[in-house]
This record gives sequence, C-alpha cells and structure tokens, in this order.
Amino acid sequence: MFINNILFKSLSYFSKIIPIKSICLFNNEIAFNIKLKNLKFVMFFFKNNTFSQYKSLSSISGVDYVYNKYRFEINYDLLSLRYSNRIKIKICLNELQGISSCEKIFPAANWYECEIWDLFGIFFQNHSNLKRILTDYGFIGNPLRKDFPLSGFVEICYCENEKKIITNHLELSQEYRTFNYKSPWNIS
Repeated sequence: MFINNILFKSLSYFSKIIPIKSICLFNNEIAFNIKLKNLKFVMFFFKNNTFSQYKSLSSISGVDYVYNKYRFEINYDLLSLRYSNRIKIKICLNELQGISSCEKIFPAANWYECEIWDLFGIFFQNHSNLKRILTDYGFIGNPLRKDFPLSGFVEICYCENEKKIITNHLELSQEYRTFNYKSPWNIS
C-alpha cells in the first residue's frame, strides 16, 4: 500500500507527541490504539491541536471479543472538517474496568456513552447522566454482550384473561452458546 509523504510525516509527528500503543492504516483510515488512562488527553489533543482539528465526534461504538483478555474494544470516530479527514481511536478494556467520559470534550459523546452503558454494561466515569436509553427500565443484562442469551432472561406476554402484561423469568436448561458437535461436512 502506498502511503504518501505528508501522511507519513503526520503519523510520525503524532507518534512523538501523544502516547500511542500502535497505529493501523486500513482503506485510507488511520486507527490509533491507545491506553485507557490516556483517553482524555488524546481526545483533547486531537480536538484542539492546530494540525489535527478533529472537532466532530461522529460515533462511539463498542465491540465484544468474549474470549480475549481485554474483552471490550471502544472505538471513537473523529472527523476533521478543516482537513477533510477521519481517524479512529481504539481502547481495549476488560469487563471490570470503567472508562473516563469524554462528554466534556465532545458533547455528542453523551448519547453514545449512554448507549454503550445500556447495551454492553461498560461504565463511564464522570458522566453527567448515565442511564438506560434503549432498553426498558426493569431490563436485566446487556443485550449486545456475546454471552447474553438470544431469548433474554424474561419472557413478556399479554394475558387476555387478566388484561395485563405478564413477565415470567426464563429457565435455560442448556447452555446454547457452545456446541462441540462434529460437522457432517467434514470428512475425517
């Protein structure tokens, strides 16, 4: 893959100034892997530095790699309108770690952080109003985790006789996520 001279100089400039674990380049999109403790500094730097000016936070997304040591990956997508460029900042953390909120740096982070808290259960420290926004108030669990059962933990149905909604807790008799069957298509 051909990397032009200006891009190479800018990547070497950023790697000298900010604490970056690694830099990846995929389809002309730059991804910076950083440590969890450096998140606020890196986000503030990319927003306010003269040579970057990533003033817009496009999205924050979460990924669950259930068998990894650091199970969750949080991706921050930043956009620089001045330089017409996008970057991605990646952070890996385990399920017991919390992450600092970037709401004060990028106000758009408010909704995304609430969404990740609701669907993955990742806690954002110093968030002004961290709450469930996509699931119901009494919902148990985090539906985008890979270990969440497809049927959920409760069954909701409408009882015609009582004219109300009834919730029943489900008993899962078998672990449906791990099958160790031989494939009939493999010839051994």
